[in-house]
Amino acid sequence: MKEVVERSACGKVILCGEHAVVYGRPAIALPLPSLRARAYVEPSESPLHIVAPDVGRVIALETAPADEPLARIVRLTLEHLGQATPRATITIRSDIPIGANLGSGAAVSIAIARALAAFLGRSLSAEEVSALAFEVEKLYHGSPSGVDNTVIAYERPVWFVRGEPPTLLNAEAVRALPLVIADTGVYTPTRIPVGAVRAGWERDRARYEAVFDAIAEHVHRARAALVAQDWETLGAAMNANHALLQVLGVSSPELDTLCEAARAAGALGAKMSGGGRGGNMIALAPSREATSALAEALRRAGAKRVFYA
Repeated sequence: MKEVVERSACGKVILCGEHAVVYGRPAIALPLPSLRARAYVEPSESPLHIVAPDVGRVIALETAPADEPLARIVRLTLEHLGQATPRATITIRSDIPIGANLGSGAAVSIAIARALAAFLGRSLSAEEVSALAFEVEKLYHGSPSGVDNTVIAYERPVWFVRGEPPTLLNAEAVRALPLVIADTGVYTPTRIPVGAVRAGWERDRARYEAVFDAIAEHVHRARAALVAQDWETLGAAMNANHALLQVLGVSSPELDTLCEAARAAGALGAKMSGGGRGGNMIALAPSREATSALAEALRRAGAKRVFYA
């Protein structure tokens, strides 16, 4: 009998460029290797079931609806591999907060696809598993950019432009980044702010395109600063990016409060990260040594959880 097969995938955070990336502008996304989703596949005498104890769910693949995300990634993976459905149980465990804009959905999809392929004696490239997860991202987000599944599949910092091959950035520069991530504890499905931006864009395309262009300028500044490890310039780009996201209406009082508290505590830059209307913000400390004090200031300002990049 086959043994249990385990595969995992990391979380992610957007450094700069969210929302505008849906409209063809660049974004920079970073992997969060310390936050992971894990999938375990083991043989079973019963038809394939997916067990997600973290959310109290058991899903029978045979009867799951077409828009059930966990069943969707299983079906897509089997179809891609040209394999019949095995008798197996897939168990999902994750320490990535759900709905917090840290890539939980994409990470779970990628972990499942990798584990199921390995269970069947196959493997999937980063490009393949990213494409599979992107199809499931449509269920979560409606009109996803593709950045989440890309950075998680490659587990490398990426420069991402929709419709173009991702550019993998220097992982060494990113490892030096003194970044603190704070969770507001307010979770809004990404499709809601994404849909609101889409509705605004359809009403006034010229205004929204101008905002997207301005965001893109700051993303280019951020990339150059990241490569040079010029944290002051990177922080300024982050602050400007957050202000433009406020113009788009995708920030929230909780996010703004944490950003203001971070700057007051000495952060070089602070911005919301991801879809917005809650979720997480990121703050750039002056140095690695300053991240602990910054994290404590964010906790005092109301952050429910704090992570480090």
